[in-house]
Amino acid sequence: MGSVSVVIPCYNYGHFLEAAVRSVLDDQPGVEVRVLIIDDASPDGSADVARRVAAREPRVEVLAHEANKGNIATFNEGLLEWADGDYCLLMSADDLATPGALARARDLLDAHPEVGFVYGRALWVNDGAPLPTPRTRVRGWSVWSGQWWLDRRFRDGENPISAPAVVVRTALQQRVGGYDPQLPRAADMEMFMRLAAHGDVGFLRGVDQAFYRLHGKNMHQAVSPLMDLEQRKSVFDVCLKRYGDRLAERGVAAEAVKAQLAREALWAAGRVYQPGRLRRSRVGHRLLGAGSGVETADVEGLTRFAADCWPEVKRLALYRIIEAQGRLGGREVGFMLGQKGRWWLRRRSWTYRGY
Repeated sequence: MGSVSVVIPCYNYGHFLEAAVRSVLDDQPGVEVRVLIIDDASPDGSADVARRVAAREPRVEVLAHEANKGNIATFNEGLLEWADGDYCLLMSADDLATPGALARARDLLDAHPEVGFVYGRALWVNDGAPLPTPRTRVRGWSVWSGQWWLDRRFRDGENPISAPAVVVRTALQQRVGGYDPQLPRAADMEMFMRLAAHGDVGFLRGVDQAFYRLHGKNMHQAVSPLMDLEQRKSVFDVCLKRYGDRLAERGVAAEAVKAQLAREALWAAGRVYQPGRLRRSRVGHRLLGAGSGVETADVEGLTRFAADCWPEVKRLALYRIIEAQGRLGGREVGFMLGQKGRWWLRRRSWTYRGY
């Protein structure tokens, strides 16, 4: 049965390290596991915590950088230069594997040598809150061709995976290379698509594979809806250039993702007009989306992105409604959207989706 190399990059997350390491060692019976903690020159003493953990546990190694190298270089160092197990997991120090996660992923990869990586659901939990009880009983496997999975990503326009819930075949990881430093905030999405371009994809049904911890220092906290859309578009552009020949219909896929991203930009802009999120500023009576993550100043950028990404978006009623927001009040726009329209926006909102 295959072994697993776990790489845990750490920057100022020393207070999370003990729990992260326990989750991949103590809660994974029957799996041969080795762990590498890479401290990227944390000023908070994380390296000392890591060394104390390693002193008690022979399966744990520590690499401490003297100078900060950044997340991408740290990821690649562990995966490409250290990992030697049959499979590998890259897990941030603030995340956790669920009990039995490595064995479940290993079993699928052992059974399907054509699969390049396997993933499952991740539970998002607030820091400090009790961990919910994860589902650990597998209800089945799905194995998709890499081409089908890539086509689906272009239709959906998004990354459905949380990184700590992914286990990769190490030989494939090292063959396709490391994370792209040109995509610092979307490198994981590009990596999953790159892996799918070179192998099949496995999915564990009915189980939770990881806990993704939510706190004030999560990288996604600094990403606005517009930034997220721009980064995802850059990933799809890269994939079309590098792996477009792996798609069944490249032209159809390219058009589909542009349309999807343009619509998402409108949905994000439309959150300004949701009931309970409207307020008027005292300067110019401009509409603001209170608490939505999208202010009136962002709406112009989102609508411009939508039009540049997919010019056909200008024909949509929602585009015309948002364009008219400078001449219409919040009540009028809300009336034009209607109850169904407002529900439609909420279902596709950043808050609803967990961004």
